[in-house]
Amino acid sequence: MVKCVVTGHKGFIGSQLCKLLLDLEYDYMGIERDIFENKNWNYELEKKLSNYNPDVVFHVGACSDTLESNANYMMILNYEFTKALTNWCVRHEVPIIYSSSAANYGENSKHPSNLYGWSKYAAEDYVNLSEGVSLRYFNVFGPGEGAKGKMSSIMYQSYIKNINGKKVSLFPKKPTRDFVYVKDIVNANLYAFKNYEKVRGKYYEVGTGFSKSFEYCLNLMTIPFTYLEEDKIPNGYQFYTCSNPSKWMPGWSSEYSLK
Repeated sequence: MVKCVVTGHKGFIGSQLCKLLLDLEYDYMGIERDIFENKNWNYELEKKLSNYNPDVVFHVGACSDTLESNANYMMILNYEFTKALTNWCVRHEVPIIYSSSAANYGENSKHPSNLYGWSKYAAEDYVNLSEGVSLRYFNVFGPGEGAKGKMSSIMYQSYIKNINGKKVSLFPKKPTRDFVYVKDIVNANLYAFKNYEKVRGKYYEVGTGFSKSFEYCLNLMTIPFTYLEEDKIPNGYQFYTCSNPSKWMPGWSSEYSLK
């Protein structure tokens, strides 16, 4: 039986990945952020990994709040933990598949524009230099994303507001996103594992190759909306994301459209 470690296994993407692993009759061990309640979390992590002896590590868990400003908190969760996990995988020759982010492109499509993006960028680089695989997710949506709270997709947040009779307000200037269905994300993780020797040592984008406006999404859902004032737009906000199929893993492609 294939044994997998899944960090963040109770979260949006992690929980969907675990469902797929169970369907495949794989075994998995989850690791959550409560590990940091132990001051010696590095030692506890090593012990958990060595006792379980996995065949692959899917590193999904992270602080995903793009507006988080506590640098110590962000870098310990998103960088130091990734570094410790990667080092163990290198020593034991275990594949590691890291959940990275399109936030790495920031607002100028060259480098991150907020703390979250830089934390993912630095961790991704460490994984790649260690011959792991990094998957840069674009804007993920689908079942279970309520677990992401304020970081859930515009579709989910608008749906909840609408059914509760609250007004939906969008940022002006019509930002667009490459919205990718969560099943495409978990399938990409599995594909990376099955083709690890072919794809290791690099980052790959995981998206659809199409960028749609928030207005387009809400019109599909027949949800009315208004606009916020421009001064409500956060600094470093990305107005456009779209994955490039030439940067996908060779042989992998998305299966689900936004519609």
